[in-house]
Amino acid sequence: MGLTFFKNTVLITVILFFSCGSQTTEKNRLVSDSLLEEPNLENPLNLPLPREETKSNKKKVLINTGELRIVDEIVTGAEQFPLYASFLENKNVGVVANQTSFLENENQHLVDFLISKNVIVKKVFAPEHGFRGTADAGEHVKDGVDSKTGVPLISLYGNNKKPSQEQLKGIDVVVFDIQDVGARFYTYISTLHYVMEACAEAGIPVIVLDRPNPNGHYIDGPILEAANQSFVGMHPIPVVHGMTIGEYAKMINGEGWLKNKMKCELTVVEIENYTHDTPYALPIKPSPNLPNDQAINLYPSLCFFEGTFINAGRGTDMQFQVFGAPSLPASKYTFEYTPQSNEGAKNPKFNGQLCHGKDLRKEPRLNKINLEWLIYAYNANGKKKDFFNSFFVKLAGTDKLQQQIEQGLTAEEIRDSWKDGLARFKKIREKYLLYP
Repeated sequence: MGLTFFKNTVLITVILFFSCGSQTTEKNRLVSDSLLEEPNLENPLNLPLPREETKSNKKKVLINTGELRIVDEIVTGAEQFPLYASFLENKNVGVVANQTSFLENENQHLVDFLISKNVIVKKVFAPEHGFRGTADAGEHVKDGVDSKTGVPLISLYGNNKKPSQEQLKGIDVVVFDIQDVGARFYTYISTLHYVMEACAEAGIPVIVLDRPNPNGHYIDGPILEAANQSFVGMHPIPVVHGMTIGEYAKMINGEGWLKNKMKCELTVVEIENYTHDTPYALPIKPSPNLPNDQAINLYPSLCFFEGTFINAGRGTDMQFQVFGAPSLPASKYTFEYTPQSNEGAKNPKFNGQLCHGKDLRKEPRLNKINLEWLIYAYNANGKKKDFFNSFFVKLAGTDKLQQQIEQGLTAEEIRDSWKDGLARFKKIREKYLLYP
């Protein structure tokens, strides 16, 4: 009796849901920012939309802060080829991609998949860490040719962060498909900005194949100030912005952040079965030093240590899950490890030296930035004047955070100073959200 009642309740709920209108219908999963004066609101680019439906009926068991859920399986934008195939037909395509540009439903990299569908892929543009994602943070990646496909590779890092007009010559449309982790200082959103800007200058449409934000369940941190703009922070947003990369692309366009307030001809292929509270385990690590879900969740908090003399786990297999230094007192920091040269960290801080620190691998999932670890390490260090380096202000996006820590403010007092900026940002963010 109870099982029958449950089934009937679910059936009625599903019928009501679809009768009221679903946000994941084929029509609505394509979101465009068109430059046309009188846009077709159902299809702003006036391109034919195929009628084939994508698979979305599989179930997954996901755990969210101790809560057991059964939800529809997430389908990324890239995995919904019928929704963007017509945009690429008979076009010379540039693809901005790395190792995360992977279609789980096809068990294939996006570039290989597109070529198998007879899409004309003319060039691949690769962000920091390169096309295969093995380079160190900040390491120069050379242009070249993909050995598997023979497609020319162009690095969008080092001195060439923005595609040149010459590099875009002959390209009709650019596809952007990179997994982000939702932190301002993770540079893939800066690459997105420069790709959109270059394409706006060249009159080339950009299609963003959206992917979930594994840190999309919260918004936190100081707002970046214009004086501290850099490649690790280009826009006036908090450290944790709570947006997918597709939503973020719409914000870049809508807020006029491109040069001369240009608008990029933008289309976002939405994720299916996703909300900002949906836990998402990345199938492929997004960069060498974010090896698992725990590191990704801790990254917005521990990346501040990159602007100090503290090692944040680089040179170990516990990147962004531990932190330490030889000078931290062993009586308070009982965990020990020794950084060594490895993939993604050829010369880590304190290479070959024993570090005393803290192991966070079993720390519960964070829903806000943890400042206590940073403050305690600062206070435990014998030479406070040597604790911060010049990179810290760039990561924080403001010089206030360093000043507040040096002045002895508590974590809660510092967090209180963020409230007004976060409230303003949340109002702006609402305009660009594609998911509940």
